[in-house]
Amino acid sequence: MAIKKIGENVWEIQKEGNMRVNAKIYASEDMVKDLIEEEKSQESTIRQLKNVACLPGIMKNAIALADCHPGYGAPIGSVAAMDLNDGVIAFGLIGFDINCGVRTLKTSLSLEDIEKKKGVLAEAIFEGIPAGLGSKGTIKFSINELDEILAKGAKYVVEKGYGFMDDLDYIEMKGCAKNALPDAVSIRAKQRQHMEIGTLGSGNHYIEVQYVSKIFDIELAKDFGLFQNQVLVSIHSGSRALGHQIGMDYINILRRATEKYKIKILDKELVNAPIESEEGKSYLGAVNAGINCAFANRQVLGHLTRCILAKKLGVSEKEITVLYDVGHNTAKIEKHEVDGSEMELLVQRKGSTRGFGPGHEELPPNYRRAGQPILVGGTMGTASYILAGTEKGMLECFGSSVHGAGRKMSRTAAIKSFKGTKIIADLRQNGIILKAHSMEGAAEEAPQAYKDIDVVVNIMHNAGISKKVAQLRPLISVKG
Repeated sequence: MAIKKIGENVWEIQKEGNMRVNAKIYASEDMVKDLIEEEKSQESTIRQLKNVACLPGIMKNAIALADCHPGYGAPIGSVAAMDLNDGVIAFGLIGFDINCGVRTLKTSLSLEDIEKKKGVLAEAIFEGIPAGLGSKGTIKFSINELDEILAKGAKYVVEKGYGFMDDLDYIEMKGCAKNALPDAVSIRAKQRQHMEIGTLGSGNHYIEVQYVSKIFDIELAKDFGLFQNQVLVSIHSGSRALGHQIGMDYINILRRATEKYKIKILDKELVNAPIESEEGKSYLGAVNAGINCAFANRQVLGHLTRCILAKKLGVSEKEITVLYDVGHNTAKIEKHEVDGSEMELLVQRKGSTRGFGPGHEELPPNYRRAGQPILVGGTMGTASYILAGTEKGMLECFGSSVHGAGRKMSRTAAIKSFKGTKIIADLRQNGIILKAHSMEGAAEEAPQAYKDIDVVVNIMHNAGISKKVAQLRPLISVKG
């Protein structure tokens, strides 16, 4: 295998064997060395990316971003765009937690306004937001109401009183994926979900109170309504049990479809179906329903958090606004330029986030000059970032960017290496309050288990795929 540097922080593996396109990786020199060394192990990001490059209908390149690491079938931190006529939709290119994503809320408060209230606020969020593995909330929707959520997304729960209509303008796709098919989602998935709307979940899901520690681009920060030391709150959660069950249900359907349509795959985890097939349309409709479920979940979580902030910090709920809400683990039909012509493609993003460039019609009018806000979660001990989409990112990565730091250590290895109580104590020494529903979960999410978020973001910035706007430092982190 020859991996060749073709630009600043950009590498290419030319197509060989069954590869239909080249593979492109955004990484530093050290990251590439690690990726090459990783090939000796059972799980390999490069090997998975090359397998993705073999799928029918894939356009331009199979792409791995700076936060990439091995996943189920395809790397987490990858992008694959498919021709609608010849391409496939693959479970491994989307994942279990459909539309897991980040919502960031803006306040008018500064760091000094809440420094003395951190302990009270941390306890209120911890007690007020249901979280943890299998957590259920007090909000209960019937199966029929859940079908409405799967069809209408965030708008339905806003109509039920969870938030304001203005919130919808600052959600990707305005909080509703079109062409969702609630009937393509099993009754089992709906039964598992009907009491999980408005719950955080476990693993790497969190609610984090942050402040703007650095501004890199003053004009873009103004466009996004950001200022130095401003208090923000970021919420990372997804489609909960429903998304997981959709995955469990469709793995077997896609396995049969792969055999039925005689699609050659190099990894059994890349089972798929032609986009235009009955199975492909059904899975895409179910994924869209899962996307809407996640949008609704974050809308409710956002409003519950907003209410807690307003009560504890003495501000109006209306003063706490949505900066943006954007997901990863998605499959979306979008228009992109290919060989100088605009085409409709199915863009499958796994652990990568949409990052449309300036002027895009789907962005809120007041963000169109800047480009889309890209919300990049770091770790509870380091930093998160707000980036902006670029035109180069549109052309090279189908309007996509990194979603986080990316793991460098498995969850199992992290649990063996770290103690939750020690993580909490160390963060406390740095002025960060961690409230975790599980000590094992705190160990899993140790900052040391992740790549350096500053390096990851700088790679994408220096490559011109997305632009740094602001760095956020954590004050309070509530973990499932």
